[in-house]
Amino acid sequence: MVLKVYNSMTRKKEEFKPLVEGRIGIYTCGQTVYDDMHIGNARTYSNWDVVVRYLRYKGYHVLHVQNFTDVGHLVTDADWGEDKIIRRAAERQIHPMELVENYIADYFRDTADLNIKRPNIMPRATGHISEMIDLVKALIEKDYAYETSSSIYFDISKFPNYGKLSGVDLSQQQAGARVETDPEKRHPLDFALWIKADPTHIMQWTSPWGNGYPGWHLECSVMSMKYIGETLDLHGGGKDHLGTHHPNERAQSEAYTGKQFVRYWLHSEFLNMESETGEAEKMSKSKGTFVTARALIDKYSADLIRFYLISAHYRSPLTFSERMIQQARENLAKLQTTFALVRSALKDTSIKATEPSTEMLIFKEQFEEAMDDDFNAPKALSVLYAFSTHLNKLVESNAQPSTYLADYELFLKLAETLAIEPPVITGEAQLIEWLLELRQDARQQKNYELGDQIRDALGNLGYVIEDGIITIATQLSLPTNYLQQWYDITAMVGAPAAFSADIPGLSPNTTYYFEAFAKNSGSWGVYGESSPLSPPPGTGIPEAPLPPGF
Repeated sequence: MVLKVYNSMTRKKEEFKPLVEGRIGIYTCGQTVYDDMHIGNARTYSNWDVVVRYLRYKGYHVLHVQNFTDVGHLVTDADWGEDKIIRRAAERQIHPMELVENYIADYFRDTADLNIKRPNIMPRATGHISEMIDLVKALIEKDYAYETSSSIYFDISKFPNYGKLSGVDLSQQQAGARVETDPEKRHPLDFALWIKADPTHIMQWTSPWGNGYPGWHLECSVMSMKYIGETLDLHGGGKDHLGTHHPNERAQSEAYTGKQFVRYWLHSEFLNMESETGEAEKMSKSKGTFVTARALIDKYSADLIRFYLISAHYRSPLTFSERMIQQARENLAKLQTTFALVRSALKDTSIKATEPSTEMLIFKEQFEEAMDDDFNAPKALSVLYAFSTHLNKLVESNAQPSTYLADYELFLKLAETLAIEPPVITGEAQLIEWLLELRQDARQQKNYELGDQIRDALGNLGYVIEDGIITIATQLSLPTNYLQQWYDITAMVGAPAAFSADIPGLSPNTTYYFEAFAKNSGSWGVYGESSPLSPPPGTGIPEAPLPPGF
């Protein structure tokens, strides 16, 4: 099968052919580290993580470089205004580099929780100032750049087809240009390569043109070419980079090398927020719709948010809403159920796999067909749902585990390509798995009465088992003897009495929430109506943050 990717330059899908057979260099625009990573950033990084995972799945040696912008990104995203990092550091009354260190640490924590693999190289702009100065010198010598009293600008009139990537008509831009802050610019779209600094500017470096700092666009060209080479196989970024940032990168890089800068340009669509009227709208701090990735990880769980972020194709808009989160929760539960069922059936680690099934080979082909079509993760997910149903039926039919071990190993491999992995099972979730194993054994011994008792008791706790498939209830009306019901299950099957008393604070006939496999830990918790419960020691129930809606 042939991998095809949508190239923003040509605006069509093209067969992917790397510059060097078997090796891929991909550069993705990273974080400007002046604030927490918002959920839109997290979506973009999740998309590129899936791209890299799938390329490696196909056997490519992938070098993934993603930058940190720690200087030069101005609040206007243009050539004038304050540096975002300096302004935020001044607000916090700390040094800009301290701010940078804090937000880089937060970035690594958030992306690790979201199971986003760390790129091979993550360079910082401030570590590459000398290379940036050298590139500016070369562009001046080649007559692609000129100096004014405030900056060194790239002259876009010297670069043919400057507007090809963005689709900008330069003549229309000239006619409708707004008033620029630098009247010495030759064209309104000329962009700063180097900005001369005011003496009070806290971040500045010595250069042939006086003290200053690099332009935002220059940074990515220098860092990408230093670590990957003069031609990148793939360059990814948000859709907002398509208008200015990426065209400027392309212009200065190709003017410098005389070679094609990027073979395939990829751009991720926006994540919007659902308004009170149900319409999609951009995130806005002023409207209170700006949401960080960390806030959602803490409110829901990292694996659920990550799953939600890849539920739409990377080139399609995605709207955040409680309804969409609930849909993602239900779909993720299908796959987690399969992990639990098959893991219980494969408790004998000495089992040897037999030949792969015909169905497995079909699922593999369908999955690869979906991903080869411009990394169509939602379509690939639909294949995983069908695959999970296939495995569930095999377990329920009491088939020999050796007959589907190879199928399950492939299922794990395909799921991992989309960053979906079995949760680490601990505590109460282990007990549930054990009960499922016991029920399976009872059915094999034709002790259907015990099997039905276990099914009904688990159902009272929010696990609805039908044909071996567990549906995790997300909203239950639990009586005060909730823990007594749990005790009844454990006592019925001879397990230790894990719980023997009610948790103080549960009210009769009150709606509580029950979340399984929370926070990648496999644990679950009971949540109160207005505040997190603090369970007494020894109950085994973890403290947990409030679920949505409280």
